[in-house]
Amino acid sequence: MIRFVLLAVLFGAVNSVAQTVSGDGEWQIASPDGQTRVEVRSPLSSGGLQWAVSHRGMTVLEPSVIDISVDGAFSAVKKGGLGVETNRQEVRTQFATPFYKKVVVKDEYNTVTISFKNGISVEFRVYNDGAAYRFVIDRKDVSDVNNETVEFRFADDYQAFVPYVNDNRGGERYCYSFESYYDEQPLSAMFEDSLAITPLAVCLPGGMKAIVMDAGVEDYPGMMLKRNGKHSLKAEFAPYPLEQEIGGYARLNLVPTKRADFIAKIDGRRTLPWRVVVITERDADILNCDMAQRLAPACRIQDTSWIRPGKVAWDWWNNTNISGVDFKSGMNTDTYLYYIDFAAKNRIEYIIIDEGWSGKESLMDDLNAEIDLPRLIAHGREKGVGIILWSSWRNLIGSNPLNDIAVTDAVMKHYADMGIKGFKVDFFDRDDQQVIASAYKIAESAAKYHLCLDYHGLKPFGIQRAYPNIFNFEGVKGLENSKWEPRVGDGPLHNQPRYDVTAPYLRMLAGPMDYTPGAISNAMKDSFFGNNDHPMSQGTRVHQMAMYTIFEAPLQMLADSPTKYMQNQECTDFIAQVPTTFDETIALDGRLGEYIVIARRKGTTWYLAAMTDWTPRDLTIYLSFLGTGQHEALIFADGVNAMKEATDYKRTQRSVTSRDCLSIHLSSGGGWTAIIR
Repeated sequence: MIRFVLLAVLFGAVNSVAQTVSGDGEWQIASPDGQTRVEVRSPLSSGGLQWAVSHRGMTVLEPSVIDISVDGAFSAVKKGGLGVETNRQEVRTQFATPFYKKVVVKDEYNTVTISFKNGISVEFRVYNDGAAYRFVIDRKDVSDVNNETVEFRFADDYQAFVPYVNDNRGGERYCYSFESYYDEQPLSAMFEDSLAITPLAVCLPGGMKAIVMDAGVEDYPGMMLKRNGKHSLKAEFAPYPLEQEIGGYARLNLVPTKRADFIAKIDGRRTLPWRVVVITERDADILNCDMAQRLAPACRIQDTSWIRPGKVAWDWWNNTNISGVDFKSGMNTDTYLYYIDFAAKNRIEYIIIDEGWSGKESLMDDLNAEIDLPRLIAHGREKGVGIILWSSWRNLIGSNPLNDIAVTDAVMKHYADMGIKGFKVDFFDRDDQQVIASAYKIAESAAKYHLCLDYHGLKPFGIQRAYPNIFNFEGVKGLENSKWEPRVGDGPLHNQPRYDVTAPYLRMLAGPMDYTPGAISNAMKDSFFGNNDHPMSQGTRVHQMAMYTIFEAPLQMLADSPTKYMQNQECTDFIAQVPTTFDETIALDGRLGEYIVIARRKGTTWYLAAMTDWTPRDLTIYLSFLGTGQHEALIFADGVNAMKEATDYKRTQRSVTSRDCLSIHLSSGGGWTAIIR
């Protein structure tokens, strides 16, 4: 029977007494509230450690192997001999997060570090809502990490939400955009030859969820998962690239053509990424979980006062389809003057000029002669609107992931001096060690020149706390997918509204997501069809409006045409008022893959939103979180005919107090949203 020791709850970080074990080592650690517990055992005859995790007496993870192979040693942990406990602490602290869903994150956990004679240690942390571990490598010379063994063994064949790798770039196994719908299937039904990305959710008995992910990734490959037996997961990592070529989608990628027999090179003392299992008893609590922030590197920008989150008018999704003007719209100066004027009128902080402003192979040469950047920058400055430019990753780095950052620095300085406010960096589409290291270099260079970033072809991995000038990450099946969504039978192939109420629980757990919401053309299943030049969304108008409160993105897009927004001004006025960062978040209700109800506060104003899948729902929102006195609520709800005409909505205003509750109806594929002052 597994034995555990409940740590006393003290305020502060204490106790660093070393303890040597003999024979098979065994260590126990519990969370601050005593409900999440971890047992670690070492050494094993086959090498490696094992950890087991439970919550309120229920097994979350059965004993699962932890090991690493360094410089050819099959089991570096076993080679290190008997483990020694070198640190045991109880940590109760917090840190500021000015560009997040709350201004302060509590970081409270209990920790044990187990060290071995060969310079390898494993640090464990146990939180009330999960557990994590990471390797710490302390060696004098450069070492090759041949592989890292990471297992997540579950007690039964539980149902899982699996985001598979697909649509590989150039056919390369590890070259991928990190955009996946979720296959909902038992663990035993996972495809044996396929990789999955994280976070990946496993549904435990009693409504509990275990969500597997990595965190705090730096100069090391990201973690992918594959089936490991009937009901177990095992990590796989992209090997280190040795050779690569321009290719992939529209020749926008750098695709590895030869990889090494190791996954990373490390030098000196290094902490490796965290391997994490988040545990929740109530699905809604996932929406307010801070695990990714807690385990990320601390902020490395000393002065963040220049970082300006906000909303951005975007050109690509709406195909620059504007009307009522006397010029031909497209990639030209007049079109972007129009976008700037729209943004200024609606208090939108930025516009993006997407692909097509620069040359195919350079950001400095062969620029589009139809776009007068200096004129646009000057007009934007006059109107208080910043300009962000699109770039492929390979053009920004000069097609050399190992560059000394000179190419990137030159580009950043040039455009910062002109007055550009940032870059949307696209088509990373890898997370091997080279790409992760490059992402940090780009962020550091951008911060030097006070530029913001939006990373595409990557999911967040902790860098967003270290460099909060990185506002967004794509790695999400966002609104762009509606442009090419096929019809099958009587409706679209993919259930986008269900994805919309799944991704905030899973993908958004890792960090902000550039879903690019805001479609004004909306459709039910029977009338939806993919259309690249005149796209629409699945679900109702208010489903789209609710995304501005629910989806985390410090740089939040308005994806549709400025003309359409101006034709629907009261919806646009509402969207423009919703902040992109918040002081407090309360997850009110929700079920993974079914619906979401959330409240966020900025200053003294509350922003509420709810979304559902294709199932209509009647819900009750209790307003006990409001302050004393009377408040005014501006509410947008699905209209009575939204089931037939997805653009139908109802706008109301009413007075409310903290003693009130709101009965709301969500239409099929519907939404509800409010601002309460």
